[in-house]
Amino acid sequence: MPYINLQITKGATREQKAQIVKEFTETLVTVLGKKPEHTHIVIQEIDEENWGFASVLTDEYRKSQG
Repeated sequence: MPYINLQITKGATREQKAQIVKEFTETLVTVLGKKPEHTHIVIQEIDEENWGFASVLTDEYRKSQG
């Protein structure tokens, strides 16, 4: 039973999430021969203020790039 836990910053549309689920599932079927009905994908959306990289929080990083 494949299980994917994807964490992204908030902002993806429902359509984008549906595409992610579809394409991740297709990849597991194609590459590993897994059954789609056994594949579980969880998308967790994280507030930008709760995600950091390059020594700063994501919301601050994006402000500095805009």
